Amino acid sequence: MGNPAVPEKVVEAAFEKRAARAEHLARESASAAEPLRFASGLYRVQGRMASAIESLHAERPLSGRLAEDADRFPARPDLLRFAAEEGPPALVEDAERRRREPDWQARSRLLAWWRGERDTAEDYLSRALLRPYVEVLARLRLAPDRLHRPGHCPFCGGRPWIAVRRPDAEGEGARRRLGCSSCGGEWTLGRILCPACDEGDPAKLPSFQSPSYPAVRIEACETCRRYVKSIDLTVDGRAVPEVDDLVSLGMDLWAAREGFARIEPGLAGL
Repeated sequence: MGNPAVPEKVVEAAFEKRAARAEHLARESASAAEPLRFASGLYRVQGRMASAIESLHAERPLSGRLAEDADRFPARPDLLRFAAEEGPPALVEDAERRRREPDWQARSRLLAWWRGERDTAEDYLSRALLRPYVEVLARLRLAPDRLHRPGHCPFCGGRPWIAVRRPDAEGEGARRRLGCSSCGGEWTLGRILCPACDEGDPAKLPSFQSPSYPAVRIEACETCRRYVKSIDLTVDGRAVPEVDDLVSLGMDLWAAREGFARIEPGLAGL
């Protein structure tokens, strides 16, 4: 048997689809145009990274163990340069600092995020740098060596950053699936269950909507004060959930004022 291969450019094409959706929405949403344009550029950089990782895998297979594969990200400086030049002020400062890091320190930082060490959960740049790698692993069906915590992605251990409601073929209404912030995959979770703490009492799991965003809900938990934002594809089947999430950033700001924290920030860092 030969080495498993990723169909040529398939992962890069997935990033390009997200980029194109972000560009389209940026033309329609004045309030979210800036983060959407940033997301579009970020996706294209990540797509090029994924293509380079695919090529390296063809030469020597990836292991799925980041400690072994971490030196095989040739486009890492490109993403940091883009973030430093095009990102929001807080991200610009972080990207500039990381561009000056020696390779050993950059590698150590990625490994710390990968292991889920304390104070790394909100490391936006490490998540962005590693997503192309994990998405290639997903296409290869090569499970990475990460700790799989309850409520996290069953494939790669990533945290959910979006919920998606899709039509149920059996006619039981929309099924809820969680979207992974690391590999881009989805997995099913019961409608009445908190992804963060497993709370299952409907009275403690309120949801909030705004007439401005009919396809969007804040699905919160009164027990752990966390929430996930849900995109209902039965309302708009054209949505790319992790991209369309950016249009309703006002709902994330409202949730924060109410004392809720998102389980995993979206592309805007909220």
